[in-house]
Amino acid sequence: MWSNLQDQLLSNLSDTADALGIAEMDWQHLLVWMSGQLLVTFILLVLAALLYGLLELILKLAIGRRRALNSIYLAVKRGLQYLVTLFVVIAVVAQYGGDAALLKSIARGGLMAMGFYVGWVLVAQTILKTLHRYRIDPSLEQLLKNSLSVMFLVLGAVTVLAQFGFDVWSIIAGLGIVGIAVGFAAQSTLSNFIAGVTLLIERPFRIGDWVRINDQEGRVQKIAFRTTWLRTRDNIFTMIPNDNVASSEIVNFSAEGPTRIRIKVGIAYKESAQAARDAILPVLAEHPKVLQEPDMMPRVRMEALGDSSIDLEVLAWIRREDIDTKARIASEILEGIKSCLDEAGIQIPFPHLQLFIDDAKGLKPLVSPLRIKDEGGTAANNP
Repeated sequence: MWSNLQDQLLSNLSDTADALGIAEMDWQHLLVWMSGQLLVTFILLVLAALLYGLLELILKLAIGRRRALNSIYLAVKRGLQYLVTLFVVIAVVAQYGGDAALLKSIARGGLMAMGFYVGWVLVAQTILKTLHRYRIDPSLEQLLKNSLSVMFLVLGAVTVLAQFGFDVWSIIAGLGIVGIAVGFAAQSTLSNFIAGVTLLIERPFRIGDWVRINDQEGRVQKIAFRTTWLRTRDNIFTMIPNDNVASSEIVNFSAEGPTRIRIKVGIAYKESAQAARDAILPVLAEHPKVLQEPDMMPRVRMEALGDSSIDLEVLAWIRREDIDTKARIASEILEGIKSCLDEAGIQIPFPHLQLFIDDAKGLKPLVSPLRIKDEGGTAANNP
């Protein structure tokens, strides 16, 4: 049985080899050739690693250990890594039979790609330094950086493809047609992109502002072309589509700098509002996060006469940087207010109901008769 299965398997493999035209192939010769090629590839990788190590050593000796040149050292090191990798790719392609035209195309394309990357880094650094010098808004800085990235990426890709014989103008025309088709198919993406550009130009908020958008409250971390990134108080990142951001109500808590905390406090009617104010103000003065500036001093004011309490409102200003901890600061202040009112003996009322009954005849059997003791000590009923 097993011999029949083996004969059938060998027959099937033979038929498959005949169909593929590899029946007459010398497998032993092919195995030797592949082993030799892999060995040569391994030697090339070892030589490239040794070459990179030697160049890196020379670079360290030339630059030294000066901390001021760390950025230059890292940039040159990345360039060496890229060049050595390009050299290995060209050598391997040549080893496996690549012709001279292909090797030249790979070399030119690799060097041009590196040139575009270096140009993008230099232009971006120059523009960013200029923007920092004139204190341009980070949102516009990000918009310009993203636009430069897209421009250099497209130009670099088209230039590299041209080195391999592709018709650049045909590619551009094809991309235009495809772009129109994609535009109809991805209207929401384009809408978010346009909304993102609008947000970066109009600037209803900036990177670092604390905002509320669509019931999502947090600090703006990034304004991308398609989404806006928020970080909440729970350190959760939320990405909101720019189309929704542009069409919703935006509350910016930090656009004008410091913001104010409002805390409601009620005291009993028998207590003095001035005494409560004198007890609460030291708590606000001692808190390190509460501002004590002339036009932003903490205050305690009477807001209303409630049903069962005198309603006070505690007002305290905090810095823009502390808005993300606003809830914790308010909790600390409220806890301090509770302690100081208890120490001052000022009552904080709680809801209660007082009932007055006039001429309640239905309750007479329950409260009558009353037992009254006479002078002799005997008890009598008094109807």
